[in-house]
Amino acid sequence: MAEPRHAPTSALRRFLEAESSGGLVLMGAAALALVIANTPLNGAYEAVLHAHLGPLPLLEWINDGLMAFFFLFVGMEIKREAIDGQLATWPRRALPGLAAAGGMLVPAIVFLLLNPAATSHGWAIPTATDIAFALGVLSLLGKRVPASLRVFLAALAIIDDLGAVAIIAVFYTGGLSVPDLAAAAAVIAVLAAMNRFGVLKLWPYLALGAVLWVLMLRSGVHATLAGVFLALTIPLRHRVAAPDDEALSPLHRLEHALATPVSFIIVPLFGLANAGVPFLNLPAEALAAPVTLGVGLGLLIGKAVGVFAAAILAIRLGLADMPAYASRTQLFGTALLCGIGFTMSLFVTLLAFPGNELLQAEAKIGILGGSFLSGLLGYALLRVARGDFPPTPSR
Repeated sequence: MAEPRHAPTSALRRFLEAESSGGLVLMGAAALALVIANTPLNGAYEAVLHAHLGPLPLLEWINDGLMAFFFLFVGMEIKREAIDGQLATWPRRALPGLAAAGGMLVPAIVFLLLNPAATSHGWAIPTATDIAFALGVLSLLGKRVPASLRVFLAALAIIDDLGAVAIIAVFYTGGLSVPDLAAAAAVIAVLAAMNRFGVLKLWPYLALGAVLWVLMLRSGVHATLAGVFLALTIPLRHRVAAPDDEALSPLHRLEHALATPVSFIIVPLFGLANAGVPFLNLPAEALAAPVTLGVGLGLLIGKAVGVFAAAILAIRLGLADMPAYASRTQLFGTALLCGIGFTMSLFVTLLAFPGNELLQAEAKIGILGGSFLSGLLGYALLRVARGDFPPTPSR
């Protein structure tokens, strides 16, 4: 008798492993960018990034083009986890969902308290958690951290990414081109119809996704959001009576295909292109500027307080359960790791302060400083903290 078919149970594990390893590569890329930006190589570094390749400079191809694949990957992860994964039911969504909400609200408040006027547009910069960096730090702790906290952190970061996508779509779009938006909406409608009528081949979705990216680029809505819209239309249905490698749904196949290039090429390349801050050329007051402090403290204090307080409140009200075998100290250590806000925070910085190199540099200093301290303190606390119960033996 044939065994019942299930959704691939190892997908989350492979995702966590790829993201944690990719986080270490991202750390190296960010460190390299900082070194280059503060040496005589900085001139060549800037020249390469601003060299035109066709209609766009290299930096924009990375930020608007390659990062669309990152958003496509994030969108597919959100969809898969919401349908048949760790976020498939409301009880599973409750703890990471409420913690993510607190982790976005409190950092924004911290930033606005320090930036009430001209620079308030950057309020969303410290609201994001970098899943690659955070899981990369968590992976260094090995079995000291219960598996439930790894799942909690991954789910929280996924919901956090969804919030960041919504923020970008609503608050960081430029002047809109109605004809291009209408054309983009028509393409999305065709993609949704293809899903509805059971088209399971990937190439029609990818071809229309490329058209959608061009239309979004011209419309004034950030082009990378094309990746999210495309992800939501990729089918999550399985083939019947297909060979093993084709039994996976189109979404699973594309997600698996993108995992390695996104984690080890696209995100590190984005970090290399955007993390370079020429500290030596900045005025000393930039280190204590309102934007620098708002972003840095928003990540370090706002994230930890928002995530931990919301999680504890949800647990006390009976809305969610404490992660299995985890202590409150470990939960707070994980909340500290949520203050690592690298990739998405850098991305929002470019949208919040377009063309203002000084404000961008201040925000980047805050991101790097707040993320470094959050990671360091979170790692140190989790290294010495102990869970409430020993893990159950494996079967």
